[in-house]
Amino acid sequence: MRSADEGQDSRWGDEGGDADDDAAFKPLTREQAQALKARSPLLSPWQIVAAQALAGLLCVLLWGLFTFEAGKAWSALFGAIAVVLPNALMAWGTTRRPMNHAGAALVSLMIWELIKIFLVIAILVAVVKMVGNLSWPALLLTMIVCLKVNWLVLLTRGRFKKISDGN
Repeated sequence: MRSADEGQDSRWGDEGGDADDDAAFKPLTREQAQALKARSPLLSPWQIVAAQALAGLLCVLLWGLFTFEAGKAWSALFGAIAVVLPNALMAWGTTRRPMNHAGAALVSLMIWELIKIFLVIAILVAVVKMVGNLSWPALLLTMIVCLKVNWLVLLTRGRFKKISDGN
């Protein structure tokens, strides 16, 4: 059997300590931290909900214009509602009052996420039971577009401001 010292690989650099890491890390001054915070403002969950609603309405319009079938446009609308309404409720629930304790904020986030999941399931079950000529492709594709617009918002965050400022 090999000892614990023989089994360690020296390529990991654990023996040398953290001298390189200490030299590379420089704490920010108060002014630098405030400038960094001003350059990258917080993203409101309401901005994401608004982007999802716009994407959902665009999908509804496209389904209505290109298929000329009201059933597909309604199915797309129900798909948008199944994403936007639960996310709006979660945004309201998580932002209605500030949390001073990180554990309480995490529990609140988990509870609202669970409520959101149950609401999505309830909306989809209600749509299946109540809508006779449901178009599954229109409903599901609109749901996917509304869900994926989150990434588009995050990717374009701050880019339009930089373009308009002339940077």
